[in-house]
Amino acid sequence: MKQKIVMKVQMKCDKCRAKALTVASGTNGVDFVGIEGKEKDEVVVIGDNVDAAKLTGSMRKKVGHTDLIMVAELKPK
Repeated sequence: MKQKIVMKVQMKCDKCRAKALTVASGTNGVDFVGIEGKEKDEVVVIGDNVDAAKLTGSMRKKVGHTDLIMVAELKPK
């Protein structure tokens, strides 16, 4: 089951953004990681069977304040 996870992460600089992308991409089952949002403060993760709560917890621990905004199942094309 592919899912899309969107998290709002407090990122003040480019180094913080790179750290957030590194932490997210290191999680098991992740296929795609990107940054979205007006202020480039939302991390989008797409993958198979990714534990959203565990990912959010590790982002809080390693990057900074993180809010889980959305978890949605992607329909196959």
